Amino acid sequence: MILLAHPFGNANVRAVLSALDEAGLLAKFVTSLGWSNASPLVNALPVNLRGQLARRGYELPHYKIKVQPAREIVRLLAGKLRQRWLTRHELGQASIDRVWRELDRFAAGALRESYQDQKILGVYGYEDCAERLFETARELGIRRIYDLPIAYWETARRLLQEEAQRYPEWEPTLGGTRDSEEKLARKTHELDLAELVICPSAFVLDSLPETARASKPCVVAPFGSPSLEEFEPAERKTGAGSLRVLFAGALTQRKGLADLFAAMKLVASKEVELVMMGSLLRPLAWYREQFPHFVYEPPRPHRDVLRLMRTCDVLVLPSIVEGRALVQQEAMACGLPLIVTKNAGGDDLIVEGETGFLVPIRSPEAIAEKINWFATNRASLSGMAIAAQRRASELTWRGYGETIVSTIRNLMKQ
Repeated sequence: MILLAHPFGNANVRAVLSALDEAGLLAKFVTSLGWSNASPLVNALPVNLRGQLARRGYELPHYKIKVQPAREIVRLLAGKLRQRWLTRHELGQASIDRVWRELDRFAAGALRESYQDQKILGVYGYEDCAERLFETARELGIRRIYDLPIAYWETARRLLQEEAQRYPEWEPTLGGTRDSEEKLARKTHELDLAELVICPSAFVLDSLPETARASKPCVVAPFGSPSLEEFEPAERKTGAGSLRVLFAGALTQRKGLADLFAAMKLVASKEVELVMMGSLLRPLAWYREQFPHFVYEPPRPHRDVLRLMRTCDVLVLPSIVEGRALVQQEAMACGLPLIVTKNAGGDDLIVEGETGFLVPIRSPEAIAEKINWFATNRASLSGMAIAAQRRASELTWRGYGETIVSTIRNLMKQ
């Protein structure tokens, strides 16, 4: 049986939970704030409120969910009330880092209390939320599975520090350059304690230290794509008007946005429209100073993101550091070919010239060349849209979960 700890219900976390539960391997899910969708209390709420709570609802029985909600509730309220001092990076009492660390301690305590009664043989932890859990598991002789959803910190920090030098004005958007030495030491210790490492992409695998790759099993399990049920019946935009180039994600140079702006200045065609959808890390006016000619779309619920994608033609994501940007598969499922870097974590998605193009990091010229190609080869879009959807459909969340369960079973046999 496995105890899994994670503060939020990301799509990849839910897929692992579902796979473990279906396999009869899930002992407990330890999280910050969550509840069972089967709870009579939740089902008694008004439909609109129930919908708002769905993000923290899980298709698990209530006795498999254990929560530590206080600090997460404060974090959410601080965001609503714009009390940024409470969520200040690492230092704020309700910062993301404090939420993760407190949950790690809570999960370690839950493991110690219940490992014998629930016959827990393994723990599944995530970066920044696994140090105490893994230390306790090692002490109790329990196996330790580490899920690393983004490039290992040494690789990420090196790349982001280089970006801060390339584009000093974009440094405030990078984030990862400001982690404390204490936090980085915790990340190192987590990897040292892990017995199995799950990576979402070859880029993340390659980012690991050679010693880790040589000393413990490290497995690539690609994320799943949205299912067809998530799409509303609507025709996708095809070839009419300007070429709509979509950038989706936080508006940061970690995702290569400065390079995309530079590329747009090199695009020859006047029939290209840049659409940017994501959270602002600087005032919108600041981005307009860097490049004024874009349509800004704020963040929105997932179904509305998919709806927006279907009004666009191509996704461009020239990321410097990612794990496996899920937006790539979401866009492909909507029929958008890609212009992406290997560092976006989806190089296996690209069949060159069929589902899109890979470009080098830090190359506005290469990005502009591919955008120009799409602008002058509009007739190719419909065929590439079909190929993109076909490739996306080959990667499912069920397959992702089954890969991880199989890998865990193999570890337990050792």
